[in-house]
Amino acid sequence: FIALVNGLLTVKIREAEAKARDKEEKEVTISLYNTLLNSLSHELRTPIATIIGAVDTLKDTRTPLNENQKSILFQGIESASLRLNQQVENLLNMSRLESGELKLSLDWVDVEAWVFSVKSKFLRKSANVEILIEIADGLPLFQLDVGLMDQIMDNLLTNAVQYGTSHPVIRIELGMNREQLQILLSDNGPGFPQEYIPYVFDKFYRLPATKAGGTGLGLSIVKGYVAAHQGSINLINLPTRGSQFSILIPAVTSYINLLKHE
Repeated sequence: FIALVNGLLTVKIREAEAKARDKEEKEVTISLYNTLLNSLSHELRTPIATIIGAVDTLKDTRTPLNENQKSILFQGIESASLRLNQQVENLLNMSRLESGELKLSLDWVDVEAWVFSVKSKFLRKSANVEILIEIADGLPLFQLDVGLMDQIMDNLLTNAVQYGTSHPVIRIELGMNREQLQILLSDNGPGFPQEYIPYVFDKFYRLPATKAGGTGLGLSIVKGYVAAHQGSINLINLPTRGSQFSILIPAVTSYINLLKHE
């Protein structure tokens, strides 16, 4: 009889725990859903409003515009379009990561040429930034998904510019650490509050009291793409000023670069 009662009580307790977990998971899902909606309501509406306003002004024949005014409006449309495209890309990329449909398209990559290409493309859309590059001698070729690597760097650079100083200075260092590709990206920004560093790679997470902009997906996508390469990413504050992202990727290497110099 005691064993029967104990068994019934155990079943009831487990059912209660399962219901509590389901309720908690639903609350978390609703919270994330509301966070996403709140972010998107601003992040998508603002560039769309900018584009519509600029186009309406250009179409208004009652107010003649000079070439300089037209140029400013076109720049506004371009900037808003890029911002809108970035947010849509982040949402699509997060969907790919969560669905498990992400498959690497590996190819041999000369990381020296790659990082200068990343710098060139980023400076075309964000000129008010200084990017310094340091590359260790004799690096081999690495098997990487260059499309994902481009997105990793673009998200990190965008994050550094958006939340950094008025004149961001970013240093990118490429090297090898225990036969792994190592990428260090440092900035001269204010750094991260130490207590919030464990959460910066979480979905939709944005630091308290940060200025408007972003959906909190950029760094979580970075972590997902690094993990897709079987790599790891770490964030620390530098001793003097700024922060540093450290990426390690155990990619297959080819020493063609070394052989051609012998």
